[in-house]
Amino acid sequence: MFWSLYIYDREVVYPKLLDNFIPSWLNHGMHTTVLPFILIEMRTTHHQYPSRSCGLAAVCTFSVGYILWVCWIHQVTGVWVYPLLDYISPGAKIIFFATVTLVLNIFYLLGEVLNNYIWDTQKCIEEGKEKPKMD
Repeated sequence: MFWSLYIYDREVVYPKLLDNFIPSWLNHGMHTTVLPFILIEMRTTHHQYPSRSCGLAAVCTFSVGYILWVCWIHQVTGVWVYPLLDYISPGAKIIFFATVTLVLNIFYLLGEVLNNYIWDTQKCIEEGKEKPKMD
């Protein structure tokens, strides 16, 4: 999401002023290299997921907590952590936060599905069986 907004209008997520404090390699370290490391971890580590309802509840709790933290910082300092939030109305902020929470839940579900697919395939290979076909 960061890079989509960065390409659309850099100033709303990462103003040029930050280049004076945060070098470009660190920006990429925070926003680019995360994906390859997640994929490597997914391939090398089997994760046991909680029940779907508990997992989604945890993701929503984290998301709401983070949103409240962002709003609290704005309340105290008068500055939004993400400059994009300066440009949208209060109603649009609610829609934005709800959309981000929905996207996080979709990513959680995608991670669960991929984890099960990778490790079920690996288990079948180790056992010398052919993976059952999905109908």
